[in-house]
Amino acid sequence: MFLDIETVPQQPGYEQLGDDWKALWQTKAMILLRNREGETPESIYERAGIYAEFGKIICISCGVMHGSENSRKLVLKSFADTDEKQLLSNFCEMLVKWGSNEPKYLCAHNGKEFDFPYICRRLIINGMPIPTILNIAGKKPWEVSHLDTMELWKFGDYKSYTSLNLLAFSLGVPTPKDDIDGSMVAQVYYEEKNLDRIVTYCQKDVITLAQIFLRFNGEQLLPSEAIEIK
Repeated sequence: MFLDIETVPQQPGYEQLGDDWKALWQTKAMILLRNREGETPESIYERAGIYAEFGKIICISCGVMHGSENSRKLVLKSFADTDEKQLLSNFCEMLVKWGSNEPKYLCAHNGKEFDFPYICRRLIINGMPIPTILNIAGKKPWEVSHLDTMELWKFGDYKSYTSLNLLAFSLGVPTPKDDIDGSMVAQVYYEEKNLDRIVTYCQKDVITLAQIFLRFNGEQLLPSEAIEIK
């Protein structure tokens, strides 16, 4: 299953935070602001969404590949809600059903550093159990069913970082960044209140992720007619 998540800060702006949260964000921000003159905890609050303690998930898009190489189909499904707990409940219900039979794998770009741990942390914060396929506690490395296209692209080069957009362009995969990008998600969510636009953006990332994985395996890209959205 290929997946991507979209996150935003807990509040539309720094001024909406309670006093305790303001103090905690200021402590976090002081670390982030090292060697960055002219910025303040208030001015960088838009970055709070990338930290599970200060952010929340508003969309998880998933794609599952069906069929053989000559007849592949990618089926997409998204879970989006202003109520994060409901979103996570719906996603985990699907994930448990999907992963209940033969061995399955989850794949995301930078998923091991961001998507997978972020989902787990938000589940714990919301007082919810972590599905077995996501929970790596006590597992040996070869027992973890997580794939990461950024890690695969590194080929052991741990200092390297390659964005999904750059990797897609390098491999001749159509870029997903034709409307909004990650820096605009909070604005679209809080100011435009356009969750559907964010879902479309997230789904495009999942499609790109799946296409990159096919290129890694020397297979043909999926035509648009082979992509289905549920």
